[in-house]
Amino acid sequence: MKKYHPYHLVEPSPWPIIGGCGALFLTTGSILFFHFTHKSIIIIGSLTTIIMMIAWWRDVIRESSFQGLHTIKVQTGLKEGMILFISSEVLFFFSFFWAFFHSSLAPTTEIGSNWPPEGIQPLNPIAIPLLNTLVLLSSGITITWTHNSLIKGSKKNATKSLTLTILLGIFFTYLQILEYSNSSFTISDSIYGSTFFVATGFHGAHVLIGTTFLLICRLRLNYNHFTTNHHIGFETSAWYWHFVDVVWLFLYTCIYWWGC
Repeated sequence: MKKYHPYHLVEPSPWPIIGGCGALFLTTGSILFFHFTHKSIIIIGSLTTIIMMIAWWRDVIRESSFQGLHTIKVQTGLKEGMILFISSEVLFFFSFFWAFFHSSLAPTTEIGSNWPPEGIQPLNPIAIPLLNTLVLLSSGITITWTHNSLIKGSKKNATKSLTLTILLGIFFTYLQILEYSNSSFTISDSIYGSTFFVATGFHGAHVLIGTTFLLICRLRLNYNHFTTNHHIGFETSAWYWHFVDVVWLFLYTCIYWWGC
């Protein structure tokens, strides 16, 4: 059947409902794990989400790279959707900064009318946090190098720079884990611990998600799925990575440097 429009009418798919079930199991399993250390539900949720991601991304790659369904009009819609998604993520992190400044600018008597609260030894902002800042800023440079290489048709440089970006993302995650393991306070240590670990922890989760995006792009680059003018999968992943970079700059400036 011929179509006389530039839009992609998506076929019925089981992955949205399976993804929703995976998210339900993950959130429910997280609560059970935090309170009762029950692991079975969170493991089921993780496996369901991973399987859904692999299968759904496989379908999207087929539609874009092999079936030619991602026309210029469809690509425009995908870019607009990604912009809306990142905008919602901005508001998501805005709520954490709101909680942090609400607590730090007018500390209550319960925490000693002081910020950081009495008994809290903040992390040194010019130690691991500064190194993490340099790592993420460097990854922003390398991913821009990848984009320019794709536009110029240089697969060798694109492969090299994208691999370097992924390694920097993994190194950032390793440093974050190292920082958490050496911290003198926990998420349950007053409002300082809560705001610190929730804000930086969710940012760390976004780094892991962004690294996963870039890993998929690296595999697709290896199979020649990207051209000089059709690489929206990488382009939206790069937008997401730059967003993660900017959020970290605010986290470092406000929570690590000013907050200590």
